[in-house]
Amino acid sequence: MEILLNPNVVYLLLTFGLALAALALLGPGTGILEVVALLVLILAGYLITQLSFNPWALAMLLVGLLFFLLAVRYPRQISFLVISIIALVTGSAFLFPSDVWWIPSVNPFLALLVSGVMAVFFWYVAHKIIEARLAPPKTGPDTVMGAIGEAATDISEEGTVQVASELWSARSSVPISKGSRVRVVSRQGFVLNVETIEDDKPQEVKE
Repeated sequence: MEILLNPNVVYLLLTFGLALAALALLGPGTGILEVVALLVLILAGYLITQLSFNPWALAMLLVGLLFFLLAVRYPRQISFLVISIIALVTGSAFLFPSDVWWIPSVNPFLALLVSGVMAVFFWYVAHKIIEARLAPPKTGPDTVMGAIGEAATDISEEGTVQVASELWSARSSVPISKGSRVRVVSRQGFVLNVETIEDDKPQEVKE
């Protein structure tokens, strides 16, 4: 238990938990990452209560988390992400008091290294994920108009086509055999109306 109550260990647990929470928030998945992040942060929170800490640094952490949530909610506001990084790095490094207020109680080299990693992580990884969320979808009901695909099944009144590596429900006014090339001409909801594409054939020369 004495090892866990070392400010350096608590500092590492806290920053690791924050990084996991950020990943879980930006890229929700199976829930395993969320559970691990929660357990690490609970452990770090319990250990913090067993040590003396700077209330202002804890407030900085809360401010950093708030602005990180705002950065995710409003990804175009890069200033939210910048404020979040500064607050999280400062709050975690100075969470535990030392004899001199401006010197972190954790190992200065460790604080410098972890702070640098945190800053790069929250800026580069979070920024890239936010950019991906802002990017227009490559496929969707409004992006397949006029696209060329292939009939995955025989299509009469209904069937399935593959367009841009995705399967879509489709209709056609004329029967289309499986494997034929098709073009999207319109859509009704998530059902595409398609037409067959005839292969260009050389015209016969009439005598």
